[in-house]
Amino acid sequence: MGVTELAQDLAHEVSSRVSGLSESLFDPVIRLGVTGLARAGKTVFITSLVSNLLDRGRMSQLQAEAGGRIEAVWLQPQPDDTVPRFDFEGHLGALTGPAPRWPDSTRAVSELRLSFRMRPSGLLKFTGPRKVHLDIIDYPGEWLLDLGLMDLSYQAWSEGVLARVTGREEARTWFRLLGAVEDAPWDEPLAKDLAGAWRDLLAALRLAGMSDITPGRFLMPGELEGSPALTFAPLPRPETPASRGLWREMERRFEAYKSRVVRPFFRDHFSRIDRQVVLVDALQAIHSGPAALEDMRRAMAAILAAFRPGRGGMLSELLLGRRVERILFAATRADHLHHSQHARLVTILSALLREAKDRADFAGAETAAMAIAAVRATTEVDLQRGSDSIQAVQGRLADSGKVAAMYAGDLPSDPSRLLVPAREGAAGWLDGDYAVMRFAPAIQDLVPGQGLPHIRLDRAAEFLIGDLL
Repeated sequence: MGVTELAQDLAHEVSSRVSGLSESLFDPVIRLGVTGLARAGKTVFITSLVSNLLDRGRMSQLQAEAGGRIEAVWLQPQPDDTVPRFDFEGHLGALTGPAPRWPDSTRAVSELRLSFRMRPSGLLKFTGPRKVHLDIIDYPGEWLLDLGLMDLSYQAWSEGVLARVTGREEARTWFRLLGAVEDAPWDEPLAKDLAGAWRDLLAALRLAGMSDITPGRFLMPGELEGSPALTFAPLPRPETPASRGLWREMERRFEAYKSRVVRPFFRDHFSRIDRQVVLVDALQAIHSGPAALEDMRRAMAAILAAFRPGRGGMLSELLLGRRVERILFAATRADHLHHSQHARLVTILSALLREAKDRADFAGAETAAMAIAAVRATTEVDLQRGSDSIQAVQGRLADSGKVAAMYAGDLPSDPSRLLVPAREGAAGWLDGDYAVMRFAPAIQDLVPGQGLPHIRLDRAAEFLIGDLL
């Protein structure tokens, strides 16, 4: 890193900390990061959270609302002029229209600000109302995966990802191409072919339910499409790499990707987060099999290692930068299970993220795990199979619009029955068959003053921001 780059980073850090100190002294600002892997439901979570904070009829577990301390909530322009606004109105329209549909997935970083006017209480009850601002930051799930690259060399990353895809059916074409390369001299068309083949493999692995697919920007390149920073691929290291060979140039581009793409993203966004919600589609990973579940565990551990959890304060924030004080691990799509299985889903999630959660707890951050549905798309039904009654859910299928009932399978009470086969590389589950359907949003008939129907979104909000309201 050059002196100029160091000076720029230092100036940025000082500016951010002074700004944070000013916010703490006047109108406090909570920066809530919403993260997760692809299809975990980030866009739906933010849309429903905002809907239910504006119209709080379904937020009985948010203590500031139950105690009458919230006088008003309204949307304001986001403070970061160079960050796109989260399209709340468009996403809400998709969920509540005459033919409801799930909104489009996140394509770039976006932000939304909610402002609260709070009625003072306790010793401050004779003062005027105070304001609290909530800045919600949405990140593409694919970009999160890249945070784990920061501490890896090109050789270590290549060895790791090549080992994980070895033997997979989706990787056959890739390894045939790789076998003809060895320590070839640098050639731009060959580099493009390799990068394109790796991108195709990542897309196929994602469809197969895999999570740990890097570099994340390969699947969502945006304005970087075709740039050298996105034209590289993993290669085995030759015994003596040629100075102008393919391996050395790939190594250089990997380092450029980290310094010019990943590092600014972390510096400008992640390093400013106060509270964090991590959305996990554990049901889809379980349905996809042991390999997908273990892959998700590794991916989430790598992502969470990049956060700086711990308790902050005005002085520590000024001197050390912000710390993530609270982290919520949320298993999404809880409405795909009968409520009697929600506790088991939480137990599995907690075991899946045990390593990352213990690290956050040790650093002083408060953590919690919940099973939620940001928008409830199903109702619970009892199905009869002979003399047996099966507790299931029913909803409108996303692909056909037909109403169907689903029994996802009986999740084990002991999570080791899933995690041990996953860690051991089992080909499939020995004693379970777990189903997943894609339900469309239910047709809404919202009562004035009520946000979108949900499961435990009010409890999630209470944990994430309740202490500051």
